[in-house]
Amino acid sequence: MEKQVNNFNRNIKLFCFFWTILLFSQLSFGQTEDYLPGKKYTLDSIAVSGLKTFNNQTVISYSGLRKGMQITVPGEEISSIIKKLWKLELFSDINFYINYVRDDKIGIEIEIKELPTLSDVKIVGVKKGKSEILLKETELTKGKKLSESFLTNTKNYILNKFRKEGFMNTKVQLNLIPDSLQNNSLKMVVRVDRGPRVKIKEIAIEGNEIFSDLRLRKQLKNTKQKFTGRFWKKSKYIPADFSSDKEELINFFKEKGYRDARITADTLITNDDNTLAIKLAVEEGKRYYFGDINFIGNSAYTSDFLTRKLGIQKGDPYNGVLLKKRISDTSKPDGDDLTNLYQNNGYLFSNVNAVEVSAKEDTINYEIRITEGKIARFNTITAIGNTKTNDHVIFRELRTKPGELYSKDMVVRTVRELGQLGFFDAEQITPDFKAVDPNAGTVDIEYGLIEAGASQIELQGGYGGGGFIGTLGLSFNNFSMKNIFNKKAYRPLPMGDGQTLSLRLQASQFFNTYSFSFAEPWLGGRQPVQFSTSLSHTVQYRYDFYTGLADKTQSFQISGITLGLAKRLRVPDDYFTLSQSISFQYYNLQNYYTGLFTFGDGESNNLAYTIALSRNNTYTNPIFPMGGSEFLISAKFTPPYSLITGQDFSNLEDQAEFQNQAGDPDQAKIDQEKFQWLEFYKVKFNGQWYTRLFDKLVLKTQADFGFLGAYNPDRGNIPFERFFLGGDGMINYALDGRETIALRGYENQSLSSNDGSLIYNKFTMELRYPITLKPSASIYALSFLEAGNGYDSFRDFNPFNSKRSAGAGVRIFMPAFGLLGIDFGYGFDSISSGSNTPNGWETHFVIGQRF
Repeated sequence: MEKQVNNFNRNIKLFCFFWTILLFSQLSFGQTEDYLPGKKYTLDSIAVSGLKTFNNQTVISYSGLRKGMQITVPGEEISSIIKKLWKLELFSDINFYINYVRDDKIGIEIEIKELPTLSDVKIVGVKKGKSEILLKETELTKGKKLSESFLTNTKNYILNKFRKEGFMNTKVQLNLIPDSLQNNSLKMVVRVDRGPRVKIKEIAIEGNEIFSDLRLRKQLKNTKQKFTGRFWKKSKYIPADFSSDKEELINFFKEKGYRDARITADTLITNDDNTLAIKLAVEEGKRYYFGDINFIGNSAYTSDFLTRKLGIQKGDPYNGVLLKKRISDTSKPDGDDLTNLYQNNGYLFSNVNAVEVSAKEDTINYEIRITEGKIARFNTITAIGNTKTNDHVIFRELRTKPGELYSKDMVVRTVRELGQLGFFDAEQITPDFKAVDPNAGTVDIEYGLIEAGASQIELQGGYGGGGFIGTLGLSFNNFSMKNIFNKKAYRPLPMGDGQTLSLRLQASQFFNTYSFSFAEPWLGGRQPVQFSTSLSHTVQYRYDFYTGLADKTQSFQISGITLGLAKRLRVPDDYFTLSQSISFQYYNLQNYYTGLFTFGDGESNNLAYTIALSRNNTYTNPIFPMGGSEFLISAKFTPPYSLITGQDFSNLEDQAEFQNQAGDPDQAKIDQEKFQWLEFYKVKFNGQWYTRLFDKLVLKTQADFGFLGAYNPDRGNIPFERFFLGGDGMINYALDGRETIALRGYENQSLSSNDGSLIYNKFTMELRYPITLKPSASIYALSFLEAGNGYDSFRDFNPFNSKRSAGAGVRIFMPAFGLLGIDFGYGFDSISSGSNTPNGWETHFVIGQRF
């Protein structure tokens, strides 16, 4: 629209300029008998006429004319003034006249016609939200100057906008009404009559013999005919979609070997019921096959190797789309194609082209012409835009090192891993090739960064667990421990070294929890070895049913410490990380009798070693990955104390029964002996895969599994470290090693027994689409299908006996507050055995965690 306005104004200016020349050459007013065109005159007087809202002196001052100056009439001064006034886009007509000529003096008049001003505007016929969008997009604001071209373009824009949405019969009227309160001002009423959406009643295809109409209609992804029951894809007609769908139809033929296929005609027929019928005439042509594919110009790789890499053999059905992707897949920056093969091994200046050299009957012969060029190396690598993060934190993550061979894959990996740090806006990390020298074989790269908030605060209050719960959490994800005593570094805290420091306090009348954690991702600064430590302490009190208050004579204290190391591996590839940790928890029960364990007075100790192998190649935004996968398999186990000590636990139950019959119940003491030192092993698996379907629509699939076992069946399974499945997955206050697993559509922890499950499985499919991925707030919508269950023993385990659910939700990530969200899930199964009643709808709120 802006381009059309500029062209219109330019034409008007040229027209007025030549008209002015004509006036000066043919017309004169007053005493002009001595006027000579092209002669220099002294400007004696300047008059302005036609103004309604502007001041005369304002126009004269802006024009640059002043009394006493020398001007040529007509001349460059006059033409430049006309252009200058037109650029203001405030006037609909500008004319210059000669009032008089006396000797060498001249008097001129500038006649101006002002554009009317928009004083008020209203759009009727559409909803308020749509109206606000239209006003913004068309720039219909108070004070806008209304030219004919602007009004025409505004009308056309609104028409085209609704036609793109399927309203082909839209009518738009711009009604202008003089404003009696303001001089030279108009009020505008935009009347929009969208009319009914024009839908496609039928898509008929003619000329096809090889492929059926149904199969060809399926290739029209966004142009569908009416079909009862189709809700996922509308049948409205949109010209732009239809045009792109025709290209996809031709690509389909080419992929099947019919490279000469074409659409000979496409006809739109308007039906009496305001629907469309589309008729497509196609010509399939004959099917072609690949013949000889020869490589020319290759010296770095043999022709046999390149043939295997290409993956196309002589005699394969011709597929031009596939051939193009195997040469250079522009849809994937890290695609497995010939261009990236060279680009990832130093050949920055290489060029790979497939050229058709001959076509005999149904066989097409190709030459893959390769220009390898000089091997390139990285020269100067810089980063800009990091105002908080220190340079060494960025440069240690760079996989593009000066002096190393150029690799496109390393540039892509660097962008991904800088985005995964969480310190920068992942959507705006740009590698800029500053200097590329083919003669020297060098390339300079500058990474443009935009800092994003890396710290989060959690401040909330709510009712749960029998009382009010207050939470204060602080997480500093780009902390600098070395500057902890440097007062100048506090802005408001020492930041920039990529360390993580977290503090969390949670309290109610029934419990108090304190936790602290710290992580250094590059221990020693030379290798990506992460050191982490955490401390926690909680005190939990029993609920007194008589008073409704906490009974502080019954308490359960838990204290714990964990030390961990995680190292990035090189084998099988450098996406793998091996992590190890040692943890210790101390449990102290004082008169705290519950159904979870039989002893209520005593102590228990949990010394465990955890080893985990993970792989993460998701990209690029950690909040909204667009592709890749992430998995984690871990094993946590304690020393086998019963094997080391040789203690026999086989007769403990018999001993307990005998003592109970004798009137001396001592089961609590026996369990205290059992669980003095916890003995168990725990295996878990979590896998997540992200697949980009089209645009930014992403399919996330996930599988989870967990198993808690015992070395000695006579000693039994421990009462801690269990799985609690169902609900939002958010733990309230228990720190006894339990794990809460989300499964939406059911109440919290409703899919496990009261004591928790020893084994669980869970499967998730989630469709995600971002609303905005700005650094200030990332928002995406989702829909999901989930299934899973918890089991009390391995004998009960049946992954097909799962509780199913479906629903939708939204996630909002703000750097200062972390992840927030809400889900609406419907549980299709009953949580009670023997019942067929679905669980129904559940609402889940998510704070500070991700599914």
